[in-house]
Amino acid sequence: MAAVLACGPEALLSHRSAAELWGIRVRHATQIEVSVPVHVTRSVPAIRLHRRRSLRSSDRSLRRGIPLTSPIRTLVDLAACVPQAQLEVAVNEADKRNLVDPEQLRSALETMKGQRGVACLRRLLDRRTFRLTDSELERRFLPIARAAGLPVPDTRRKLNGFRVDFFWPDLGLVVETDGLRYHRTPAQQTRDRLRDQAHAAAGLTALRFTHAQVRFERSHVRDTLRAVAIRLRRAAP
Repeated sequence: MAAVLACGPEALLSHRSAAELWGIRVRHATQIEVSVPVHVTRSVPAIRLHRRRSLRSSDRSLRRGIPLTSPIRTLVDLAACVPQAQLEVAVNEADKRNLVDPEQLRSALETMKGQRGVACLRRLLDRRTFRLTDSELERRFLPIARAAGLPVPDTRRKLNGFRVDFFWPDLGLVVETDGLRYHRTPAQQTRDRLRDQAHAAAGLTALRFTHAQVRFERSHVRDTLRAVAIRLRRAAP
C-alpha cells in the first residue's frame, strides 16, 4: 500500500507484485512493481514503475484495500515479462482460485488485441493444449458414454482407495477423464499410475481419456468405450 500511495492517486500495484497479492505466482522480483499514467514522471526508490497510456475501469481492482490490476490485466502483464513456465503457473492458480477461468480469459483477450502480452497468452491458451476443468470434462464425457451404449455410471465413487470419475459395476469398468487444471506434475502422474495399478490388481478394467480426446476426438472415445464394453460383456460369467 505504501508503494502505491507513493506513486500517486492513480497508481496500481501491477505485474509480478499484483500476481503475488492475488496469490497466483511466487514472487521473485526484487522491486515492487506499480503502474502509473504516462504523465507521471516521479521516481521512487525500490519501486519499478510501468508508465501506461490508459487503463480501463475493468483493468482496475482492489484487494485487501490495495488498488491493483485485475486478474486478467495482471496475467496479460505477466505474459510480457515472465517465462512461459511461470505464466502457466499463474494461469493455473488464477483458475484454481476462481479469479478467472480460461474461457473468460480468452474472451477478454479478444478486446485487447495488439497489447503487449496478449499474443503470448493466446498461444498459451490454445484450445487443443489447455486442460479443461474436471467438471467440464465430465459434462462432455457423459453424452459420449451414452452414445457408446453404456448405462448411467456411478460417479465420484470411492474405489480401491481412490475416488474415480466413472464406474460401471456390472462391467467392472473404470473411466477417468484426465482434466487436471493446467499441467501435470510428476507427483500427480505417479498417483495416476498407482490408481490404475490398484484397479488392475482388483480385476477391473481402467481407461483414461485426455481432455483433448473428450473434446476433439469424440468418435474415438465413443468407439473405444463401445469396443471395451462389448468385450467385457462377452467375458462376464
